[in-house]
Amino acid sequence: MATTGEKFQQLVELMARLRAPGGCPWDREQTFDSIKPYTLEETYEVLDAIDRRDWQEVSEELGDLLLQSVFYAQMAQEQGLFSIGDSLDAINQKLIRRHPHVFGDQSAHSPEDVKRIWGEIKTEEKKSKGRPAAGLLDSVPRAMPALVEAQQISSRAAAVGFDWSNAGQVVDKLHEELAELEEARRGASQSEIEDEIGDLLFVLVNLARFVKVDPEQALRRTNAKFRKRFAYMEGKLAALGKKLEDTGVEEMQHLWQEAKR
Repeated sequence: MATTGEKFQQLVELMARLRAPGGCPWDREQTFDSIKPYTLEETYEVLDAIDRRDWQEVSEELGDLLLQSVFYAQMAQEQGLFSIGDSLDAINQKLIRRHPHVFGDQSAHSPEDVKRIWGEIKTEEKKSKGRPAAGLLDSVPRAMPALVEAQQISSRAAAVGFDWSNAGQVVDKLHEELAELEEARRGASQSEIEDEIGDLLFVLVNLARFVKVDPEQALRRTNAKFRKRFAYMEGKLAALGKKLEDTGVEEMQHLWQEAKR
């Protein structure tokens, strides 16, 4: 039986063959920018399979996601930029370097200790590479989903002390933002209403952080729950020969409560 390393090498060779002359026309015409949407799509498919606890599909989707890394590295190697070996060296060295409490002589007794050590090492890495000083939030990618971006930037601000003292204060802020939204709805411009909705969502992300809930995963669970209940309602109506658009809201609400039970 082939080892994990041999299987990985086969994947690298398969990707090189697909990109080589006489390989796959579609693979050969791809660029770094053209396959970015597929990388995002594959990432979400992994998350969806995990949410459904479909471990066989998780295994397959992780393979698809792994292919994305090999695809980028193959294109980079063709241009003389770097190879997949360089990427593997980088992550191996980073894991060792950023875990001195495992591979070195430092101590970490809690996840908070680990996060502090990780942050300190990242700061030193940037200094050693001669990178210009940047703001605390500059390293948070602006291209990530807004909910995840809010989670990242609020966490980093909290790490340096810019934060509420407890969850109760965040709940108070939530009520304050709701009141401001209601005030905006009574006469403000659409742009101001949008601002208030954004403020409300940002506070909710912070509340999730205080109660140790991942807001992205929480919303994904709620989306899945809504899908399931809505499908139940559709199925019940279809069994009665009815369509959603021809059904009154009271009957739909009754079926929704039935789905919840």
